[in-house]
Amino acid sequence: MQVKSTSYRRGDGYCCQLLPNHGKKQDYTLKQIDLFGAYVIPVNAWYLIPASLVLGVRRITCVMLSPVVPPTKKKSYCYECYKEAWGLLTDSRVGLSRRGLDVKKQDI
Repeated sequence: MQVKSTSYRRGDGYCCQLLPNHGKKQDYTLKQIDLFGAYVIPVNAWYLIPASLVLGVRRITCVMLSPVVPPTKKKSYCYECYKEAWGLLTDSRVGLSRRGLDVKKQDI
């Protein structure tokens, strides 16, 4: 798991960068990470997001999290189902990667 945090408010949510620190030249891979833990500091909210959702062909570098205001644009805040999703910690690496694939199929 890779843990990230944010306090950067943008509109109705918080933008959380899912990139390695600026000193690293290589990006994260699915071999390294199976889960991102994103902590929204001002509201004490955790998100557990399968890495397979954001790493891959269409790399997502920033996720919008809306722990305070209900999202008005469903697609803009599609990670709300992962808020406080502690059950994902017990999933296997294969199980987490399948979760990502299932969500991507639904989005198409």
